[in-house]
Amino acid sequence: MLTFNIGPLPLPITFLLLLVALLVAAGVGRLVGGSQRIGVGNIAIDMLVAAVLVARIAFVSIWYDTYRNAPWSMLDIRDGGFTPWAGMMAALLVAFWRAWRRPALRRPLAFGLAAGALAWGGLFGAIRLMDKTTVPQASVTTLAGEPTNLAALAQGKPMVVNLWASWCPPCRREMPVLAAAQKQETAVRFVFVNQGEDAATVQRYLTGAGLDLANVVIDPGTALGREVGSGALPTTLFYNASGRLVDTHLGPLSAASLASKLDQFRSPSNLSN
Repeated sequence: MLTFNIGPLPLPITFLLLLVALLVAAGVGRLVGGSQRIGVGNIAIDMLVAAVLVARIAFVSIWYDTYRNAPWSMLDIRDGGFTPWAGMMAALLVAFWRAWRRPALRRPLAFGLAAGALAWGGLFGAIRLMDKTTVPQASVTTLAGEPTNLAALAQGKPMVVNLWASWCPPCRREMPVLAAAQKQETAVRFVFVNQGEDAATVQRYLTGAGLDLANVVIDPGTALGREVGSGALPTTLFYNASGRLVDTHLGPLSAASLASKLDQFRSPSNLSN
């Protein structure tokens, strides 16, 4: 499962996990520090803000050469470009600093953070156990009208599967980035699976946008999106040469965020296992 719905709006499942973890941390911290009327909710929010800022700054620093030609894109966090370890260190530093300055916070903060981490880990593990981590079997159709599937399109190579639609602005925004990567990364199969539209609509969009893409297929019934558990567009899935899902991305990819995914994707363990 990659997304959950609030009414018609699909949101990343990681958002739900983070919200639950924050609520658990704040609740447990409040219970432990109840006799002293000490809560840790504000500290948890401060940790989150610090984590997001530092993780973004670290990511931009690592991929600065990619961002340099479009400096304003450094501020566009919609590309999902974050460095988790840097954000985690920043969050822990905020917690240590606040606990050092106010000793009464130490016990409720420690219990709250431990409970929040356990809640996140337990829910994340449960979702991963339910997730399908191999190449989906749903049938798709080429623009010429021939049935096929992702395994046949991969031909034993690592594969990037992009779920998109022509009416989706973020999909259109990321498409030139993916088109350039398809031409450059010849050892990786890029497959563009249109969700819910017919071949004529897709071909008209590609022609009008001047996009020359290989491996464009249609999924009129959105069966593939349902199989991978995503109702959001765009969704991008990264499979290694053995057909195992090694990474996912919800929302538009920038050149930097795609490069970071492919860099991880090319690690020896992900290429062969």
